[in-house]
This record gives sequence, C-alpha cells and structure tokens, in this order.
Amino acid sequence: MGSSEWSHRSDSFWSNDNVAETGCLSIIVLGASGDLAKKKTFPALFHLYCQGFLPPNEVHIFGYKRTKISDDELRNRIRGYLLGERSSSPSEDVSEFLKLVKYVSGSYDSAEGFQLLDKEIAMHEISKSSQEVSSRRLFYLALPPSVYPSVCRMIRKYCMNESDLGGWTRVVVEKPFGKDLDSAELLSSQIGELFDEPQIYRIDHYLGKELVQNLLVLRFANRFFLPLWNRDNIDNVQIVFREDFGTEGRGGYFDEYGIIRDIIQNHLLQVFCLVAMEKPVSLKPEHIRDEKVKVLQSVLPIKDEEVVLGQYEGYRDDPTVPDYSNTPTFATVILRIHNERWEGVPFILKAGKALNSRKAEIRVQFKDVPGDIFKCEKQGRNEFVIRLQPSEAMYMKLTVKQPGLEMSTVQSELDLSYKQRYQGVTIPEAYERLILDTIRGDQQHFVRRDELKAAWEIFTPLLHRIDNGEMKPTPYQQGSRGPTEADELSAKASYVQTHGYIWALPPYRNLL
Repeated sequence: MGSSEWSHRSDSFWSNDNVAETGCLSIIVLGASGDLAKKKTFPALFHLYCQGFLPPNEVHIFGYKRTKISDDELRNRIRGYLLGERSSSPSEDVSEFLKLVKYVSGSYDSAEGFQLLDKEIAMHEISKSSQEVSSRRLFYLALPPSVYPSVCRMIRKYCMNESDLGGWTRVVVEKPFGKDLDSAELLSSQIGELFDEPQIYRIDHYLGKELVQNLLVLRFANRFFLPLWNRDNIDNVQIVFREDFGTEGRGGYFDEYGIIRDIIQNHLLQVFCLVAMEKPVSLKPEHIRDEKVKVLQSVLPIKDEEVVLGQYEGYRDDPTVPDYSNTPTFATVILRIHNERWEGVPFILKAGKALNSRKAEIRVQFKDVPGDIFKCEKQGRNEFVIRLQPSEAMYMKLTVKQPGLEMSTVQSELDLSYKQRYQGVTIPEAYERLILDTIRGDQQHFVRRDELKAAWEIFTPLLHRIDNGEMKPTPYQQGSRGPTEADELSAKASYVQTHGYIWALPPYRNLL
C-alpha cells in the first residue's frame, strides 16, 4: 500500500466533522491473546486499517497480557484471524498491519507491568512525530469484569495521557456489566471513581449492527411510519434471538449468567429501546441516550406469569455445568411500557440456545383490519420485520390479490434484502463501527451509566427469583422451537403466528 494512497485515504477520515483531534494514537488491547481479542478486536482493527482509518504514521497497537511471549508470537497467534475475503491483498495487508502490533507482558494488578506499558507507549508517541503532538490513548479491556477495577486503577495511576497539547485517554469495557443491580452499581462506582463518564465506553456490539443502527433512520426519517408507530396500530412487538447450537465448551461460563443476563438484559433490551423510544431532540449522543433511559424507566415490573424459562435437554451433560443447574438456556419475557404511546402493547423478548434455527429479528405485528371484507384474517396480520442476522433484510408482510381469475388473497412482502439491493457493498462488522466511534469520541452507540442502572432495575427481581430456585426452567428438545409454553405465552399476548408463509432470501441477481 503506497504512501500516496495512505495519504488520500487517511485524509478523508481525519477530516470528518466528528474528528477534531490528530496526533499519535495508541490502541492498547488488554487480554491480547484471549478469544475476544483474537476473534473480534484485532480483526476489527485490521479492517479499519485496511480502509484507511488507522494511518500507520499515527497509530500503534499494543497487546498486554500476563503470558510471557514475544511480539512475533502474538502476531502469529492473531495472524490467522485477520485473513479473509474482505482483504483484497491479504498477505501484504496483514504483514503491514502486524508491524504496528507490539506486545507487553505484565500482571493486571502490579505497577511494574503498567509502568513498562506506559514507557513503550511514550516511546511510540515520540517516534511517530518529529515535533510534540497530542497523545490519544485507547484502552480496550478484552478481559473478565472481575479485573476491571484493578486494571482501571493501574491505567489511571501509570498510563494516562499527560500531554500538554491535549489528547485523551478512553477506556472500553465489555459486557457483562455485573450480574444484577448491586454488582453493576458497584462496578460502575469503582470505574467511575477513576474516569469521567465521557471517558468510559461500555460496549454492546449489537448497537454496532447495520440494521440496529438503521432503526432511528427508519422510524424518524420516513413519514409513513410516524402515525403508525403506536398502540393504536401496533398489536405487539417481538424481539427474537435464536441460536441452533448449545453452549459448546462454554457451559461453565454460561451457567454463571444464563440466557437473560447473556442476551436479553443487554442485546435485546438495547434493541427494545430503539424500537420504543421517543424522538430525540437531535442526533447528539446525550439526547439519544436520554430517550433510551426514559423508556426504560417507563417499563412496568415483570410478572412471573409473563415469563417462560427453558433448559435444553443435555445441557447438564457438560462436565463444567453443575448437575443441579437451574440456569435457563431459553427465556421468553414480556415487557410492558406505561406511557401514552405504548400502553397495552406487549413487547415479547425471546432468546434461546439449541433451537431449530439461527436468527435475530424484530417483528412488529399490526392490528387486524377492522371490517375485513376479504375474510383473510387467517392468512396473518401485516408485519414489519427487520432481520438483524443472518442475511440482513427488512420486509413488510402484506395481503395482496393472488394472481389469476379468482378474487383470492395471499400473503406477500415488500422486501429490502441487503445482499440483493447493495451488491458489492461490504457491511462492516459491529466492532469496527464501535471502535471507530470510540476513536471519534462518539458515545451514541454505547451504554451510559444511568441507562445500565435502569436496565438492571427491570431484570434484577426476576433474576433473583431464578437464582433462588423460585422459578424453574422447562426442559425442551434440542433442535425444537423451545418450550411449547413459550408459544402459548406469545399467543396470550395476542401474537398471531402466520402459518404457511415463510420468508426466503430473494435469489441473487445482477441489477446492472
């Protein structure tokens, strides 16, 4: 990649209105050779590099972990995760990117390791420029939450940006942010004592997904949705996450959290906020996050009779899972919002493992047509479906006339499938977007402290009842839809399942 090409590509990035700062950028990945770092963080950094967003004359990347390995050993460990179809010249790009990566070994709670890390960062900052420039330091904690407090103390004491010319220090922390309200508040307090809220980026990768980021545009930039998006027209909303595999080696870790903590309380609840929130004053991050907090604070306490828990058969066969485990691998939870827009509309949040399909989607089901003269109610209701993964798409299910001489009706759809409509466009991975937002200082797609607190306030009472054994999961077969009680609960919440209609990804065709 030539220097002139880098100059052109990086200039287009740094001139973005969101980016007012330049100077040396140090990205420090703590937990550098763990699964999250290898599979998500480093590949995201590599793709940003390939697109010109991490100019090599300004950026250096440090890996930090307790393991004593060399720079080349770290590079070899992550090399295989960087190669893929997204790179036009894999070997050249990978080699050039890996030259930016350096490894520092040290403990997560000792001064010596972080003093060495600070020394290495400072050497990079001096070497990248012949004159004094601002220093920007981004710490990505690809670590268990139990070490966040000690790591943050070490960063605060030994590794902060101290340039007189400005710059910043920012910290990215991964979920889970605690296990209930008290533990989340304790963790927030420990980190909050060390860093200001604008320095803390609580990452939830679902907020980086293409169609999740499209939700605000769909809702507030399209006139025909505005009068429909309320209790007068919408009967119910489903937000669904389904996996067709079990815990697969993560049983011990998963058993500490369960499906509600792992998926519903964070990923699905973030989607819920964007579907249900009111229109923000502007697109400024704080205005958007204010509205998310308001809708969370309007959620009524969860009723036990509006919860179905499941555990797939064979889950306890995992040697790392206790024989007596009460941890749900499936849950359907109905949330109800006490406000003018959504009073009486059930939001059905559903997540499960070892089911019969893999997908994540939002399904907005509209009310029946009053005075149905075509007698087509049995064919199903109008629905607006946003498919988050796989095969990103959005489609509107409509009743139309069946082609032919008879006046009969059938369900069809208005379909926007991304692979067909945006051929040749690569949809960025969620982590790419969110890391780029962190560099730009845009917190719109990150979880604010009061938002996190409001989320835990909703689910903590239910989680404690499960933890105490007051609620038991129902066994279900692997490869099924989950417990039959879940479908019954959805039906009680007035969700009408469409039988005989299956959405299929439209066949690929060249539109040129």
